Amino acid sequence: MIASMKAAPANPFAASPTLSFNKPDDTKLRRVICFSPAPLFSKLSLRGKGGVLAQMSKDGVGLTYKDAGVDIDAGSELVRRIAKMAPGIGGFGGLFPLGDSFLVAGTDGVGTKLKLAFETGIHDTIGIDLVAMSVNDIVTSGAKPLFFLDYFATSRLDVDLAEKVIKDIVDGCQQSDCALLGGETAEMPDFYAEGEYDLSGFAVGIVKNDSVIDGKNIVAGDVLIGLPSSGVHSNGFSLVRRVLAHSGLSLKDQLPGEAITLGETMMAPTVIYVKQVLDLISKGGVKGIAHITGGGFTDNIPRVFPKGLGAVIYKDSWNIPAVFKWIQEAGNVEDAEMRRTFNMGIGMVLVVSAEASDKILKDANGAYKAYRIGEVVSSEGVSYS
Repeated sequence: MIASMKAAPANPFAASPTLSFNKPDDTKLRRVICFSPAPLFSKLSLRGKGGVLAQMSKDGVGLTYKDAGVDIDAGSELVRRIAKMAPGIGGFGGLFPLGDSFLVAGTDGVGTKLKLAFETGIHDTIGIDLVAMSVNDIVTSGAKPLFFLDYFATSRLDVDLAEKVIKDIVDGCQQSDCALLGGETAEMPDFYAEGEYDLSGFAVGIVKNDSVIDGKNIVAGDVLIGLPSSGVHSNGFSLVRRVLAHSGLSLKDQLPGEAITLGETMMAPTVIYVKQVLDLISKGGVKGIAHITGGGFTDNIPRVFPKGLGAVIYKDSWNIPAVFKWIQEAGNVEDAEMRRTFNMGIGMVLVVSAEASDKILKDANGAYKAYRIGEVVSSEGVSYS
């Protein structure tokens, strides 16, 4: 963590079109100067806005992500428009050529899961979420994370609370074997509600040119291997909060049928898959990788396929965690909406050859959990059987 209370110097880079210098906005405790010769957008993060209202969807059939303030279709349309200005976007990470390698970069936040952190007082897991959302994206290209930067913004700096969050970011970096290189703390009175803060994270990794995982060699008959999630991870919380309000339960109540509270369940940190995925890649046969975040299986798996291919998912091939069953029942959420909003218990999907799938599943006994959840087919989209 790089910290400084010195006054900002005059901007020496004002005439340069490729360098940006952030002027102090109230109190800036850390500063980063970014060189950006050819910026590319790799994805769009969708965040809900506004408070939680206890009401069903307008058509009366159940709660939806759009009702909660997040319109995935609008986000997809924006990505299409950005693609006209910066061709090549759409992957989970942005690739930048560097000699015989590519630097792979990703950025994300933790969205409205922060609202639950404020309500529960659980701040010692949210930093892992922050790291996970970026490093899990860049590892889908086969990249090993090198370093991570964070941005912590708040109305009034609570040093003890910030220390908890940053300590957790350090933990996340250790889990992904990358360095916390620096970041910024911004204290902005009147901008955030008292006691609240926002987080963003930025990860950079590296992969050899001939080792990039890009999905180009995927063919019909390849196998989908799913790695289990720890729960909701860091997507869909605008809908989660809407369902929670509709249910009449509080975060202190137990998850029905389970010996854990709803708050503890929802705040379980996102799994960091980096070491496991890199190990599986080293065994050979991995052709494509999808990080299952906002958009669920429906939108994320097709992102790694060549044109004309799709997936069939075996519905009963893994155990769906109880939290998703509760969300669906309490919010009367339709199957298609659940599959497009949540990870449903699978946080990462690897597309592998049939031969490689046999080895991965055999090695999974005892060492880690992995499931054969589907196969690649000669028709676009994602279907279920």
